[in-house]
This record gives sequence, C-alpha cells and structure tokens, in this order.
Amino acid sequence: MRRLGLWLGLVVFVAIGALVVTAVAAKVVIDNQQAQTRGVSLMSCDASVGPTQPGQGERGTVDASKLDDEQRGIVALIVSIGKQRSLAPRAWQVAIQAGMTESGLHNLTYGDRDSLGIFQMRPSMGWGTVAQVTDPTYEVNKFYDVLLGVPDWQNKLPGDAAQAVERSGFPSRYHKWEPMAATLVQNVGQVVDVVGCGTGMGALLPPSQAAGQAIKFALGEQGKPYVWGATGPDAYDCSGLMLRAYESAGIILPRVSYNQYHAGALLPVREAQPGDLLFLATNPADPDSIHHVMMYLGDNKVVEAQQTGVPVHIRPFSFDERELVPQAVRPGV
Repeated sequence: MRRLGLWLGLVVFVAIGALVVTAVAAKVVIDNQQAQTRGVSLMSCDASVGPTQPGQGERGTVDASKLDDEQRGIVALIVSIGKQRSLAPRAWQVAIQAGMTESGLHNLTYGDRDSLGIFQMRPSMGWGTVAQVTDPTYEVNKFYDVLLGVPDWQNKLPGDAAQAVERSGFPSRYHKWEPMAATLVQNVGQVVDVVGCGTGMGALLPPSQAAGQAIKFALGEQGKPYVWGATGPDAYDCSGLMLRAYESAGIILPRVSYNQYHAGALLPVREAQPGDLLFLATNPADPDSIHHVMMYLGDNKVVEAQQTGVPVHIRPFSFDERELVPQAVRPGV
C-alpha cells in the first residue's frame, strides 16, 4: 500500500506540473496574440538579449522621469512608427538608446561635422538631405531602414545593434541607456514582455541531480581559503570552485568565469534555480567583462569563493546587485 501511495503521489505531482507548464505556455501565446492585435511583432524568447540589466535598481525609471516634452515626444514617435511598421519592441529600444546617446533625444540642428538631428545623421554620408535628416518622421524611418539591414540585429544586445547602425568611434556608450529605454518601451509602448519570454519556465524546473551534487560539493568546501588561480582541493578561486563542484557531478566546465558563462543554457537571471551560475561583470551588458562567478542556492543566497582573505562561504544575495549579469547559466543543459 505504501508503494501504491507513492506512485499515486507521483502521478498527481506530474499532472499538476503539466497543468502549470500548459498554463504558462498558454499565457505566452495569449501575450503574443494580444501584441499582434496592437500591430506589434514579438520575437521568440532570447534570454541573452535585454531588455533590462538587473543590478540597476530603479535607474531606468529615474532616467525616464527626467525627460522633457521634446524628448518624450520623440520617444512617442519612435514607438508609434515602430508599431506602424510592425517592428518588434526591441527595434524601438535600439532606436531610443541610439537617439539618447547621439542627441539626448533632441532634434538637433548641429553636431560633429555635418551631423544633424536625433541620430546625428550626416548628409555627406548619404543619410539624406539637410531637410530630411532634421525631419523627425524621416529620421526615425531611416534609422529603422538601416537597422533592418544589419545582419542578425535581433540577436544583438540593443546597444550593440545601435552601434551597428551609428558606427560610432565609442561603441560601448549605447549600453548606458538600456534600463531607461526598456522602461520607455514597456510604459510608452504598453508592452510588458519586451523579449517575448512570457513569464518564463525556469522557475518550474527543479534542481537536477547534477545541480544537487554540485551544491553539496561547494557547501562542503566552506572555510577553505581563496587563492587566485586555485582549483582545489585545498584552496579555490571563484571559477575553480564552480569547476570542481560540477566536475563532481560529471559536468566539465571551462576554467575561467567568462568562459563558464557559455557552458550551459542561458535563462533570465531572476528565474535562477539552485545550482545555476550567476555572474558579475564590470559591464553587465558585455559578457567579456565578467570577473566573478557564484552558485545560486535559492532563497536569495549564494555560495562562492569571493576574494583574497575571504574563505569559501555562503552569503545573502540580491538580484539588484550592481554588476549582476542579466542571465544565469544552467550547466549541463
């Protein structure tokens, strides 16, 4: 009887799980259908692309609240034309980030050399006549035209897509306005799900056996010293601890943290589950700037080998940490 009860319990658990997954999937479908009725084309879910960087707190909201009437009008025009052309919200975000970087979202009548307008387009470089590149409607449409010609722009970070259009000598500067642009897309454009991921399904995935073993190993190493470059058994650095923890579960990770970012399935960081890897970077929008990796334990805690003088330990963790990369990694998936 006891064995029968266990089997019945398992059947009920699986059935409930299937219902929850179906409900989430249905919501994603409904979200996309509602978006399409508004003339918006949502993209397939891509957790590695925006729309916002965790660790920014309310910065996007604060920056958006400082816009003046002209700036808000240009944002509204960018969104309106994007909707008229049935472009994905990510395209609107790229345009907002580019416009804010180039002109502060003002329709300027001056600029570097003959650069003019919202996006500092140059008549001498074939962007249009002086009259055209200072006409907001022309400017926004022209920006979208060029963006659509950028190969694979949909799968670039919004700041990188903006750089591909503008071809600036300072390519990383467009990332600064990502939180604000995402806030404006969501509020002005009335699109809740900018990247088409719905509510996501990461939270429905229980820790795997491998994750459980990796957690067990990492917790067992608490108290051992941090030594840069060390991979155990007597000392660890951050990536060395993750390497050995997952090695104990039969999963081989690369040696260094920024390569470990590419060693599993990406998911939005707020959907991280126990055993997933979380990363800190000097520029959270640029995985090449990752300098630290830690393992999420659930309940807003991580285990990590943090720095010299601090042994392997568990510490409280916040999804608003300043350098947190927007994606978590699930090794072995």
